Amino acid sequence: MRLPLVAAALIALAAPAAHADEITIFAAASLKDALDDIAAKWQESHDDTVVISYAGSSQLAKQIQEGAPADLFISASSSWMDAVQESGDIDPATRKDLLGNTLVLVGTGKPAEAPATDLPALLGDGKLAMALVDSVPAGQYGKEALTKLGLWDKVEGQVAQADNVRAALKLVATGEAPLGIVYGSDAVAEPGVGVVATFPEDSHEKITYPAAVTKAADTPQAAAFLDSLSQEPAKSVFESQGFTVTQ
Repeated sequence: MRLPLVAAALIALAAPAAHADEITIFAAASLKDALDDIAAKWQESHDDTVVISYAGSSQLAKQIQEGAPADLFISASSSWMDAVQESGDIDPATRKDLLGNTLVLVGTGKPAEAPATDLPALLGDGKLAMALVDSVPAGQYGKEALTKLGLWDKVEGQVAQADNVRAALKLVATGEAPLGIVYGSDAVAEPGVGVVATFPEDSHEKITYPAAVTKAADTPQAAAFLDSLSQEPAKSVFESQGFTVTQ
């Protein structure tokens, strides 16, 4: 009578364990604090491991186009998501505009607020920290805003460009630059800086964070994780970090 039980036990031991997926995410650097928190919460209730690579959206898009093994791409710019869609590297059916943000001028400590047009006087002879103005979304939005406000020609020679927006934020937080242009969410994430001015919404293209599953994704959990980003608890995490959730 015990033989069937023994056989069943042997079969169970021989069966492969349930597979836990690894979800690899390429995400804009400005998402780090919020997305790290969200990934940790996801892993508390799922067997999956979430691995996130942060950098400027342009750098990540180019890596995906070159075959980097990402399952999910979250960009800080529609144009870079458009680029990977045009090259056939994402599943367009999964693409969604996930988040919004604001563009702000920050300084160390708790600076007095002023109009963005006061930037040249506020800056003096100091450096203005910005992400790469020709390729990284935060830098592109910043240059666009400064140009529209008639300020770019006045401060261009003082711009200290960084690889991504978090690197620009660090220049301000460490005192290497008195002022910097970053996202509103970056100002929330870094207690060492405060908002000097918020750029008018009509001074730059609307800040949008599109997200999509890549064509190279090898786990169905990538789509599940993407869907979770518009729901609780992720929604509250994003909002607490200064983002707006659009989906």
